[in-house]
Formats: sequence, structure tokens, C-alpha cells
Amino acid sequence: MGSRGEGWVIGQFVIGATILIATFFTRVEMPLAVQILGGVLLVGGGIIATAGLLRLGANLSPYPKPKDDAHTLVTGGIYHYVRHPIYSGIAFGALGWTLYWGTLLGIALSFVLFIWFDMKARREEKWLAEKYPIYPAYQQRVKKLIPFIY
Repeated sequence: MGSRGEGWVIGQFVIGATILIATFFTRVEMPLAVQILGGVLLVGGGIIATAGLLRLGANLSPYPKPKDDAHTLVTGGIYHYVRHPIYSGIAFGALGWTLYWGTLLGIALSFVLFIWFDMKARREEKWLAEKYPIYPAYQQRVKKLIPFIY
């Protein structure tokens, strides 16, 4: 997957693009309650991902491998509730998008994207544990992708 995890990034963009394309080809009528849930997940996912992006600041990188130089471990803000808020926010947002638009293929692909982020996070966490001795304790305290659950 590359020395910095480039393959993980390419994969997530391919899955995301496929979700967007599926919107135009596999739509079904969804009940209003499901569409509302989709809208809530879309907006909530956007808020979670944005909070993660803003909190990372100079540590932000498209690659899962931490930066060698200026990178510091961020555990405050949204990172106090979930270890990978950008991944979870995007996954929630993708599921919300597909529920709102009623794309069955997109719904399935949203779960594929979640699994992809879970595997990407697993690799990223190995690098983080190598760089930061306190990371395993952080892993024990904070859930990976779904706050308070997983």
C-alpha cells in the first residue's frame, strides 16, 4: 500500500467516487423517515469530519503514516471521543448520502467504505504506536470509529 499508505488513500477515493456514481443509477424510493435519518447522518458526519480536520491542524496529512517531523499526537477535542473522526465522519456522511438518495448499491458501498477505513485505521495505528509510546493507552480509552461504541 506504499511507504506512507498511498494505496489506502487511493482506495478510499475510488470507493467514494463509486458511491457518488451509484447515486445516479441505483435509486429506489425511501420512506421519509429513512431520508431524514440520511440527512442527519450526512450533516453529522460532516461536522465530525470537519472537527477532526480542524483539530489536526499542521498534523493533517492525506496519508495514514504520521509525519516524521512536525507531527504530534492529538487526543483532545473530537479526538477525545473517537480516534479517527475524519474516517468516521466520512463513513457516516456516505451512509447518510446513500440513505437520503435511496441508492441500494451506495448503501452497500458505504459499509465497504467503513470496512476500508477500519483496515486503514488499523495500519495507521501500528505506525502511531511505534511513534508514540502512549498510543496504546489512548486506544484503550477511546473508541476507533464510532464514539462510545466501536
